[in-house]
Amino acid sequence: MTTSAWLLFITISLVTALSPGPGILLAVSNAVAWGPRKTLWSSGGNVLGVFSVSAAAMAGLGTLLHTSAWLFAVLKAVGAVYLVYLGWRQWTSKTSMFDAPLPEQSQPGKSNAALFRQGLLVALTNPKSILFFTALFPQFIHPEAPVLPQFMALTSAFAACVLSSHMVYVLLARHTHRWFGTPRRARVFNRICGGAFGLLGLSLLRLKSPS
Repeated sequence: MTTSAWLLFITISLVTALSPGPGILLAVSNAVAWGPRKTLWSSGGNVLGVFSVSAAAMAGLGTLLHTSAWLFAVLKAVGAVYLVYLGWRQWTSKTSMFDAPLPEQSQPGKSNAALFRQGLLVALTNPKSILFFTALFPQFIHPEAPVLPQFMALTSAFAACVLSSHMVYVLLARHTHRWFGTPRRARVFNRICGGAFGLLGLSLLRLKSPS
């Protein structure tokens, strides 16, 4: 993979991981209820779910690795449209994940296994991750190179972005919840995320076929 393609993948992964979704909401709620250390267990389950979804996408890449130029172009267009759609939805959203007030007191303890299982199930049923790997992941795979190392490198990079995003939102929720809770600031936050998605969608169209 070229340096520009790798940087594009990392950027798309970061923006996708940082966009508010079920995994982030789970991390924030667990951090508030049981503390940041407990959140690592649910985030760990989320990462395992990410690898599972990625492996499922890779299992269907056999024919995609040797596709024609026009089919690659179609796949690339689908990925770009998906990113632009996410951007439009984020841009026009009138709500924010910071709208709900945080509970003032911790809840009773919950086992680490239960938190891990919760994070795993959220990842396995999260359409954002599923669409990411099926619509965008294949475009960064080079057919002439071994698939397994590429799978491990790309999925590990995305998983690292997921963990980083969880930690970022946990800190935001605990320290700046009220600041982001105003309608005007929530709207600015949504439009920044939405604009980033739109720009990444346009950038994706510049990718060249690896075949």
